[in-house]
Order: sequence, then C-alpha cells, then structure tokens
Amino acid sequence: MMRASVSRRGFLAAGAAMASAAMTGGAAPAGLKLGVMDGVLGLATDPACFAKAKELGVAGVQVTLGRPAKKGTSLPLSSKALQEKMLAASAAAGVPIVSTYLDVLHDDCLKNSDKASQWVLDGIQITKALKAKILMPVFFGKCELATHGGIEKAVAAFKDLAPAALDEGVTIGMESLLTAKQSLFVLEQVDSPALKVYYDVGNAANMIGVDPASELRIYGAQNLCQIHFKDKAYLGQGKVDFPAVYAALNEIGYQGYGVLETNAPTKDTDADLKRNLEFLASL
Repeated sequence: MMRASVSRRGFLAAGAAMASAAMTGGAAPAGLKLGVMDGVLGLATDPACFAKAKELGVAGVQVTLGRPAKKGTSLPLSSKALQEKMLAASAAAGVPIVSTYLDVLHDDCLKNSDKASQWVLDGIQITKALKAKILMPVFFGKCELATHGGIEKAVAAFKDLAPAALDEGVTIGMESLLTAKQSLFVLEQVDSPALKVYYDVGNAANMIGVDPASELRIYGAQNLCQIHFKDKAYLGQGKVDFPAVYAALNEIGYQGYGVLETNAPTKDTDADLKRNLEFLASL
C-alpha cells in the first residue's frame, strides 16, 4: 500500500513553500531559465539544434540520446565523434546542454528489464561526457509505473543505479505519471541525492489530473532537478495554469530550467515555438 499521508520530505518542502509565500508574487521566477528539447526543434540528436535554439532565443537544450539501431548495442550518442560535434556546436552557439533524455526507455522498461538498467548506466556516462548534469529516464506507455509492484521494482533499480550517478556527478531525474506523494515515496526509499524528479506540468494537469502548482509546493525545489513546460496544443490552451505555476516556482525558490516540450500545431516549428515563448514572456 502507498503511504496515506504526505511524506516527511514532502511535508518539510510544503512548509518551506508556505513560509515564503507571503514574500513572493506572481512574476516570472527569478531563478528560471527557458530551455527546449532538441526534438521540439525538429533536430533530435543533431548538433544543429544549438544554433537553432540561439536563433529562437532559448537559453539551453535538452539533448535526446537516441535509440540504438535494430539489434544494436549502443546509443547513438555513445559515439565519441558525435559527442565532440555536439559539444563544439553547443560552445559555438553559447547554448549549454542542460540535460539528456533517455528515450530508449520507452522500449525497454526500467521496472522489468536488466537491459534498461544498462541503458541508464550508459546514459550516465554520455551525460557526463556531454558536460550535462541531469539524465532523464522516462516511465510512459507500457513502461508506466501503474502499480505498486512496478514502483517497488523501479525503486530497486534506482537503488542500484544511484551510486553510479553520484560517482559521476549526474542527477537522475525521473519523469513519470506518478503523483507527488508517490514520487516522494520513491525518493525516500532510494534515499540518494542522485535521484530527483523531472516534473512535467502538462502531464500533471492534462494526464494525471492534478494541480501542478500545488504539487510543486509539495515537492519543494530540493526534490526537483528540472521541469518540462507543455500543455494542449499551445501553452495556455490546456489545463495548466501557468501564472499559478510561476507563482509556485517563485515561492519554492526554484533555480533551474523550464524546458519546453511543446507541440507545433501549424507544423511551423519556429513560429509555434516563438508563440509559446511569447506566451511565457507575457506572464
């Protein structure tokens, strides 16, 4: 059974947020920078993503590690040559790699696959080589943590993987459809500074059916490594209350990136991303 009450970790985080609430307003969070997934630019695992991000005024890029070729045993970004190209393009544009996305975990599930654990270990090494600090494993579709048994298996996997991440200075940021209470349970069970939550406000509001602002206050900044910004179609057209999200991020003192994982409804990637950036700038 899952815990019936908010964990001590979450209780302390929520208390700190409430204590600071009176001192903060609804303005854009002072510690927030905007990034974008390379796939949103239509340039997944492509060095050209950094120049495009700079052109559009985005401050960082989350890089997709890619899936192996059929029957392959390595991720595309395991290639030292490709790593060097990514780093050179990042430096030339002045746009850092703010995190990596382990998309192969849509195919191999960490809750039930030893192969998935090896992908995470590979991802840790690639993330370090790319001079990033955050690796994002995902739990969606067939890999969703839909049962307590699945959650317990993920906990066991993370207990094995967290020491390797800690040794390399990489934070594992799990992105899932778990509620804040469930995610904090995982963090408490693993009990490692190398594991945090990669929070997605769009998934929270539109898929899980919870209020992202309330959950951000439950988490507190110390349990979050990075945040995805998305909604339905364009930002502001779904259930996400972005002014409330910004107020919550201010209250908890979040310092980091909000990475856009947005759609391109018109199929014009540049124009649609600009529209979403303009929406956020208007808050």
